[in-house]
Amino acid sequence: MSALTFPLSFPSMLLLKTDKARLELSPGVRTLSLRERSLLLLAEGRPARELEALYHGAGKDIVVRLLADGYLAPAGDAEDGPAPDDAPGGTPPSPATQAETTPAPSNALRSLAGARMYLFDICERMFARRNPALSHHFLESLRAARDRDSMLDVSAVILEEIELLAGPERAATVRQRMEQLLPRQD
Repeated sequence: MSALTFPLSFPSMLLLKTDKARLELSPGVRTLSLRERSLLLLAEGRPARELEALYHGAGKDIVVRLLADGYLAPAGDAEDGPAPDDAPGGTPPSPATQAETTPAPSNALRSLAGARMYLFDICERMFARRNPALSHHFLESLRAARDRDSMLDVSAVILEEIELLAGPERAATVRQRMEQLLPRQD
């Protein structure tokens, strides 16, 4: 199966960032759109179905494009083992099995810049239409946050607002992803 049709026919496939994606997400490199970059930030170890649902379904086209351009690759690519079509019985692995194999980001992939990009995206998606002034305030605060402590201060205020707006479950999801993106303290 080609990479262009694979995520559409096997939506539970886990996607991983390639070296090309990591280069794109490094400081000073900006060849992709904000949505494409945001999707790349979220991609590591996530099922294609989750990413395809982003941006009111427009994520599907972005996932296909990023796969075709070599920014994303299926976990356990053909070089690493059998394709899902070749799995015993022709059935994909269960979601529980996939959740157990989802890799945690290595410390090398953690960065304040990545966490900041994630929060920029969250602010755009959650606040820009509902409360442009609040969104602008959060974005300016994020731009000013240059160290871990100031980033955590800004994210705490954003998380409080997310909890009020979308509920504690959504805030917990954002908090968990932030913890995965921030560099570990020594």
